[in-house]
Amino acid sequence: MKTAGKLELALEALLFKSRWILAPFYGFLVVCIFILLIKFVQEFIIFIPQILEADFRTVILKILVLVDLTLVSNLLLIIVFSGYEIFVSKIDTKGHEDRPKWMGRVDFSELKIKLFGSIVAISGIELLKAFMLLKNYTNEQLAWLVGIHLTFVVSGLLFTYMEKVSAATKKLECEAEHVLHHSNEQASKK
Repeated sequence: MKTAGKLELALEALLFKSRWILAPFYGFLVVCIFILLIKFVQEFIIFIPQILEADFRTVILKILVLVDLTLVSNLLLIIVFSGYEIFVSKIDTKGHEDRPKWMGRVDFSELKIKLFGSIVAISGIELLKAFMLLKNYTNEQLAWLVGIHLTFVVSGLLFTYMEKVSAATKKLECEAEHVLHHSNEQASKK
């Protein structure tokens, strides 16, 4: 084997193994989920004694904070599971019955769509909290919040549309390649 061939194989092996550099990133994101759990418990403990005295609006706002923390935690978990399986290695759950159905089936495009969906949901909750506390915001601040939320919504919709167009194009290319291959086989038989 030529030296260039050996160098190429060694470089490719190094590049392939370098994916493990990402593993600590996912580990630290799991730590971030624990940090969010601590904040969730803290918010919940603070919230409990206030329930009976709090008005409806305050209760809703406190619940929205808890929902927000939950959505961010879900987002992190989606990133950890999907990112690790896409870029590092398959997670061996040994056929565990609680394995999420989407795990191992989400490709990078679907991951980005899930991320956009989560970001839009989180942004929507922040916007809802702002609307419930209208007196604390100026019209300009509310306009910015609405504009940012709409930007996320439109970006998510456009990205989803582009992904569907790309998938449809790939499908047509595969079908055209199949037809061409079939035609070539028929021609060679004659």
